[in-house]
Amino acid sequence: MPDKELKLETRMIHSGYSPEDYKGSLVPPLFQTSTFVFDSAEQGGNRFAGEEEGYIYTRLGNPTVKAFEDRIAELEGAEAALAFSSGMAAVSAIFFSLAKTGGHILCSQGVYGCTYGLLKLMQENFGITHSFSSMETAEEVREGIQDQTCFIFIETPINPTMNLVDLKMVAEVASEKGIPVVVDNTFCSPYLQKPIELGCDISLHSATKYICGHGDVVAGAAVGKADFMKKVAMSAQKDMGGVISPFDAWLLLRGMKTLAVRMDRHCENAEKIFNYLKAHPKVGTIYYPGDPENREYHIAKKQMRQHGGLISFEVKGTMETARKFMNELQLIKIAVSLGDAETLVQHPATMTHSGVAEEDREKMGISDSLIRLSIGLEAWEDIRDDLEQALEKI
Repeated sequence: MPDKELKLETRMIHSGYSPEDYKGSLVPPLFQTSTFVFDSAEQGGNRFAGEEEGYIYTRLGNPTVKAFEDRIAELEGAEAALAFSSGMAAVSAIFFSLAKTGGHILCSQGVYGCTYGLLKLMQENFGITHSFSSMETAEEVREGIQDQTCFIFIETPINPTMNLVDLKMVAEVASEKGIPVVVDNTFCSPYLQKPIELGCDISLHSATKYICGHGDVVAGAAVGKADFMKKVAMSAQKDMGGVISPFDAWLLLRGMKTLAVRMDRHCENAEKIFNYLKAHPKVGTIYYPGDPENREYHIAKKQMRQHGGLISFEVKGTMETARKFMNELQLIKIAVSLGDAETLVQHPATMTHSGVAEEDREKMGISDSLIRLSIGLEAWEDIRDDLEQALEKI
């Protein structure tokens, strides 16, 4: 049965791999090899010249890696994908492939701390400037675009404030100027949001997070049009070398088989924890895409399948109050990742966004009392009870 006739949940298990191509192996084989043998010197030369299809060296391609790339490209509704050794390797490869000296990058109001660091490095070392915009309206996006703008970069939901950007609206404005739109889709995964189908050009992932789902892989992925992905593969990926290992790609293929059921549970738990926290007297402002009182709620309803597994909130008090709350948690682990089976908590101002200038952190809405929760797969009542006992102690 062709993939296009299958539901998304089914394609997460079956797309991009045919057992009959690999001696009937149900599970994609792990090609744990650095290089590949040629039948002849002529064949080797032809492959390097691009005149013959085939594998050469794992940095340039590997069957296990290709199976993962084919699957995530198909799930995103894209023509092609590339796998990387980390989410930031994917971000860096795309940024350096699109940006030019003297160019400009228009960014959503908030970005991950390491992405912020990369933007700063590109400005200081290569003269590639950037600016931030809330992108709330088409006019605001138009005003943010400069003559030198190379591309638009968006996180939505934004880390860690959960602000949303209307991807279809931005893509329509960008198309007027012929500017590509790049989206960090890590917080949603292809199960919850599909930037390519909304008109964006490239979708990025820290595959470490929901795509893996088990906290045992560091990896990244980028999807987009085949010709552009080929250009990135033969330049930024090949020459900068941030490629994924075959074993990590194999683990990601395994993780993706349960992505749909995991995301359903993450989202279900998060909604219940949000309702609990929103009513708690020691919790101040709360940030969650599924909050009906959120002014961007209509965007979530329009472009997200569900509302995700992340919640950020401010405890009433100071930074020390926030730290005391975190230190009192027992079940919930203090760690900076997300999308794992375990519920995780982190303090953005001193952890993931500690490298962001204080002035920019304030503009992003990252206060000293802000806490980010990645809701796991545990019984939601146990997550709630741990939050309750910690809140009682502040």
